[in-house]
Amino acid sequence: MDKNINEKYNEYLKSKSPQTKFFPTLLWAFLVGGTICCIGQGIYDIYSAIFPEFTKDILRAYTLVSMIFIGTFLTGIGVYDKIGAFAGAGSILPITGFANSIASPAIEFKTEGWTFGMCVKMFTIAGPVIVNGIVFSIIVGLIYLII
Repeated sequence: MDKNINEKYNEYLKSKSPQTKFFPTLLWAFLVGGTICCIGQGIYDIYSAIFPEFTKDILRAYTLVSMIFIGTFLTGIGVYDKIGAFAGAGSILPITGFANSIASPAIEFKTEGWTFGMCVKMFTIAGPVIVNGIVFSIIVGLIYLII
């Protein structure tokens, strides 16, 4: 009996779920993600023109901080969520998407207070990404050490 209910439920979900248009979705993700990266490159170029005495590492750091600020600011005013709904993965992959993944839960749970709302829930989405990044970089480092 449970299998019959599950099959009916799955059919119901399929009938109500919108069909994704594969190629337009890929195109918009590529264009929006590329545009975000071009904006980052433009910021880097502007900083290198304004501050020619800075090293490339310092210019990269300033660019990253600027892109994180832009992503967080756009999340705070509700624009980045609209970009994400439109572009999908194109808005997630750049550093601005990571800033969005930290700022969104912090904004959502701010009513629960500073500690248990913003500070704890801030890493709800980004926490597993950070942990997996650290674990897999250690594994890759050990493999390179052995090789």
